[in-house]
Amino acid sequence: MSKLLSPSYNFIIFFIISRLMSIIGKLKPWNNPSIPYEILSLDIASKLSTNSDSISETSTDFGKIVQEIPAAVLYPSSIIDIVELIKFSYGLSIPFHIAARGHGHSIRGQAMAQNGVVVEMNSLNNNNNNNNINNNKNGSCGIRVSWDSSLGFYADVGGEQLWIDVLCATLEHGLSPVSWTDYLYLTVGGTLSNAGISGQTFRHGPQISNVHEMDVITGKGEFVTCSKHKNSELFFAVLGGLGQFGIITRARIVLDKAPTRVKWVRMLYVDFSKFTKDQEHLISIDGLDYVEGSLMMEQSSLNNWRSSFFSPSNQTKIASLLSQNGIIYCLEMVKYYDDQTANTVDEELKKLVKGLNFLPGFIFKKDVTFVDFLNRVRSGELELQSKGQWDVPHPWLNLFVPKSNIMDFNAGVFVDIILRQNKTTGPILVYPTSRKKWDERMSAVIPEEETFYCVGLLHSSGFNDWKNLDDQNEEILNYCDKAGLKIKQYLPHYKTKEDWIKHFGKKWNIFQQRKSQFDPKMILSPGQRIFN
Repeated sequence: MSKLLSPSYNFIIFFIISRLMSIIGKLKPWNNPSIPYEILSLDIASKLSTNSDSISETSTDFGKIVQEIPAAVLYPSSIIDIVELIKFSYGLSIPFHIAARGHGHSIRGQAMAQNGVVVEMNSLNNNNNNNNINNNKNGSCGIRVSWDSSLGFYADVGGEQLWIDVLCATLEHGLSPVSWTDYLYLTVGGTLSNAGISGQTFRHGPQISNVHEMDVITGKGEFVTCSKHKNSELFFAVLGGLGQFGIITRARIVLDKAPTRVKWVRMLYVDFSKFTKDQEHLISIDGLDYVEGSLMMEQSSLNNWRSSFFSPSNQTKIASLLSQNGIIYCLEMVKYYDDQTANTVDEELKKLVKGLNFLPGFIFKKDVTFVDFLNRVRSGELELQSKGQWDVPHPWLNLFVPKSNIMDFNAGVFVDIILRQNKTTGPILVYPTSRKKWDERMSAVIPEEETFYCVGLLHSSGFNDWKNLDDQNEEILNYCDKAGLKIKQYLPHYKTKEDWIKHFGKKWNIFQQRKSQFDPKMILSPGQRIFN
């Protein structure tokens, strides 16, 4: 037989066998039957890893509660690599699961893929190709600012990009996105798959309401450009879709003129009714750019990792107030300004504060740069990292609470569970937003009422006691259910299909239909545990 083969043909066979043996050697042991060896014949084979470091890193997340071991990790150098991976799985009679991982900041294993493949999206960031923005499969689009007569200024941003990098890149043009999260070291694709909320949401809506267009790879391996007017069903499905319908590889983000500085004010209350009334008033009028709120309790630090705001003398003053009341409510508001408005901002702020019912003498102000305000969590993160207190379990619970239920929530949860049990080990956020800034066609789920509250119980714990806080979370959810509070989970986590159906409510049928349309073999984001 060998006599019939030319030397060049023998060389080609030798080259192919050598390449396959080299790849197999890197990937052994390949002990997972859910992914066939045929994957080693694909062009992406050299970008797959099964080494212990890769597996370990992608089998956990910021929550440090769930561990799911993938069979392999893909480090794509181009969007085509992700397309090839999904198409291969989709073509199998029994496909394997695939999860896109951004910065790994999920809490309950949402970006994991047990016995499947995790796609490390940040690998694209090392292969930017800014010159191929409109048909970009050969790398990442990176971050590129443009202007259009109908859209105004916008940024085309790779799904793997961190929001902090989007901020820095757009500020070079005197621009910035308008809607943010409190923490900026999250990927664009990650927050858009949930909603992306913060104190700006009442004014501009969540981040998913500030997207013009996206490139998405569906669960069939199709690369699709979508917007409100083009492939709109996919567009609305993906935004807030928990990664169930596709992987976001590019988003066209709304930009506006960036301020340079902010006036940052915190006011304290002991009366929850006055606190919420003032919050609701502030989000109903023009003038402010950010409104949030939080709880202070004796067992929690006055200056937590979200920001270091109060001076030592102010901390002593507040601690005395806490000892008398047990719980204090802090209203936080911000007004942006620049050189053109610097002479009028103080007077405008004075008018906004007038008539509010905070405790006399308990108003505190800071003047900081726009960047320092938006990136306020970073310094707290670095401090906790230096103490070994950042990479610890985070049994968080994030809820949307209807305005009509918020007084009962305060009495039944903040006071009767959290304050009484004295377990809290992290910031507790509570602030209102408006439903009118959310698009009902998107997958994200919110309460039916016009105004609802965002509540974040941002716990951290040791590796041996996180279950105590998680049990408290369950107690809170059980209370809400028994009391008839029509809450919705944000960054949801459920254990049964029935709970997911209840969560989505009237959106469940269309959510199922979209899954059948865009990921019919249920390949994507298995860590959400919605369909599998």
